[in-house]
Amino acid sequence: MPEFDTSHVKSIVLMGHAGSGKTTLAECMLYEAGLITRRGSIAEKSTVSDFHPLEQERGNSIFSTLLHTKWRGYKINIIDTPGYDDFMGEVVSALRVADTGVMLLNASAGVEVSTDILWQYAEEFKTPLIFAVNKLDDDHADFEKTVQEAKNHFGNKVTVVQYPLDQGKDFHDIIDVLRMTMYHFKNDGGKPEKMPIPESEKEKADNLHRELIEAVAANDETLMEKYFEQGELDEDDMKMGLNKAMIQRDIFPLFCLSAERNMGSGRLMGFIDNVCPSANEMPAQVSKSGAKITCEANEPPCIFIFKTTNESHVGELSFIKVYAGTIKSGMELENENTKTTEKLNQLFLIEGNKRTNVNELVAGDIGATLKLKNTHVNNTLHAKGKSHELPPIAFPKSNMTIAVESIKKGEEEKLSLALHQLRDEDPTLLVEYSPELKQMLIHCLGDMHLAVAKWKMENLYKVDVKFSKPKIPYRETIRKMAEANYKHKKQSGGAGQFGEVYMRIEPWYEGMPEPAGLNVRARDNYDLDWGGKLVFYNCIVGGAIDTRFLPSILKGVMEKMHNGPLTGSFVRDVRVCVFDGKMHAVDSNDISFKIAGLQAFRQAFQLADPQLLEPISKVEVWCPEDLTGAVMGDLQGRRALVEGIEADRNFQKIIAKVPQAEMEGYSSSLRSLTQGRAKFNGYFFEYAPVPYELQKKLVDDYSKLKADEIE
Repeated sequence: MPEFDTSHVKSIVLMGHAGSGKTTLAECMLYEAGLITRRGSIAEKSTVSDFHPLEQERGNSIFSTLLHTKWRGYKINIIDTPGYDDFMGEVVSALRVADTGVMLLNASAGVEVSTDILWQYAEEFKTPLIFAVNKLDDDHADFEKTVQEAKNHFGNKVTVVQYPLDQGKDFHDIIDVLRMTMYHFKNDGGKPEKMPIPESEKEKADNLHRELIEAVAANDETLMEKYFEQGELDEDDMKMGLNKAMIQRDIFPLFCLSAERNMGSGRLMGFIDNVCPSANEMPAQVSKSGAKITCEANEPPCIFIFKTTNESHVGELSFIKVYAGTIKSGMELENENTKTTEKLNQLFLIEGNKRTNVNELVAGDIGATLKLKNTHVNNTLHAKGKSHELPPIAFPKSNMTIAVESIKKGEEEKLSLALHQLRDEDPTLLVEYSPELKQMLIHCLGDMHLAVAKWKMENLYKVDVKFSKPKIPYRETIRKMAEANYKHKKQSGGAGQFGEVYMRIEPWYEGMPEPAGLNVRARDNYDLDWGGKLVFYNCIVGGAIDTRFLPSILKGVMEKMHNGPLTGSFVRDVRVCVFDGKMHAVDSNDISFKIAGLQAFRQAFQLADPQLLEPISKVEVWCPEDLTGAVMGDLQGRRALVEGIEADRNFQKIIAKVPQAEMEGYSSSLRSLTQGRAKFNGYFFEYAPVPYELQKKLVDDYSKLKADEIE
């Protein structure tokens, strides 16, 4: 039998901006529950959560870490998550399987930009939330300001359950308006002394108590009637009402903490086990086919893979949430995504970097298993004969692209394997080989995300790599009409080669009129793989060129469009009219007209006012108002066209179009410029003309490169 049944398992995720104290709070919770005998610290590199060498080196969380406590008859699974946007994928996967989110707010910084991002994900998953104002012992702590910002950002459903009597160095007392008690802590924290609320605070505490009761009663008709009749709700009523209101996301209780001094963590844990929902109280999971999956131990098993890691000498460790049934060691389940059968050889409880073997995991619980052969993140495993597939996690999209190559020749295959394994572990890291740019590209969430990937490749997979600026996928087009002809003639004994082509090219645009002065006999439209169009006309009169040679001319044109005359980039949005030419009864053949078509197109292109186009990204930057000027100045230095600024909650959102060539290093620049108080996203928007001087430089550089290759 499992030690805890489903109703006594709670799963929470600790979230918050970098530096809000999540890892320190997790340490307090383990200590308060007696799972560790001494609280570790980030400075001493001794915390249970941030155990990875890279986390200890950098002094911040990089990976989500699974922990658990046992508290007053309940098991509380805790997932400690990173605070930087670069590792948002770790947070999203944790939110997907948590029953409650604990959002930490830094009392000296208020609501920070990452908090808003996390809120949006919590809303998407409909996750019940607790807010915890931490660092109330900081000299710059401002509880009232932080609460007001939380209400401004997230609405009046943010409801105060606790407030500090004093802040800063004098922070020792928390007034709890749910229990109408004051908790007094010694300097080193720990178990507090329960005391009456001081007379000077009675009116404030009573008002907040009444607000809390009214907020709870407002979401339940029975409780509302009882409150009107009695003017109060008892502890059981409040527990039931808060539980229901949290599940419906009608209340977001707010607590007080100093995780550094271990003040307030025990009360928070008590609220989690006493009030927060367990998995079987939350709405049932719904499969992609619409079937409801009931979170009960006696149902057919159904589990979801939300995270994987590769451990040296061990293999792949898969983190799982049990959504139904009871899974046991040795059990075989079907993978709905890969249609394979997987055997759960071992099951584990995870405590940071430690694993404890267990025989069973019950519905609602979180654990891990080893060496699943064909199972990855977002896969669903279920009992044989079922066909459940749970909705996948939608991971954040990349903001940064870099080229990667192995330093040592001959290690390309080793690099490819390392990248493949990294991609399996981290779905926010995308890898592709670009035939156009002839580069292996990594798409990631920022420079810190990239640094972690580099560390793993070099330290875990033993591949020395170097990153470089990715080439820019320019495009070439024309701005006016031009005509050219080319005669290809070659005689070398026997049959020769002969083909002559007269060609007109024009800029193509939707709805343009038919070619002037030409006799159109046929027209073909081609949507190009790289964007844009080629429209190809047969305007031959009198059989000057046999129709059978037109595909060869088209082939020559397309070959040159793959390698444009200006910079070797793809050509787009051109109309080509073949209107005259000559052929020879014996010497004309396909290769002759292919060459003639290619050269005629090249010459005409050079005469048609060629234009180089560059990819433009639409970029949105969220930052505090006081940093708007600095962020805009940096964008304008990147040739950005700022389209507008609009208020988004308490932040300013700057919307701009920025050339992709200017986005190199933007992630680290923005973090440095704003001390991590801003975030951005970007996506490809359009191709636009390159400024004249820059085009001239790019064309000259390409010409020199080709000349060097010939030499």
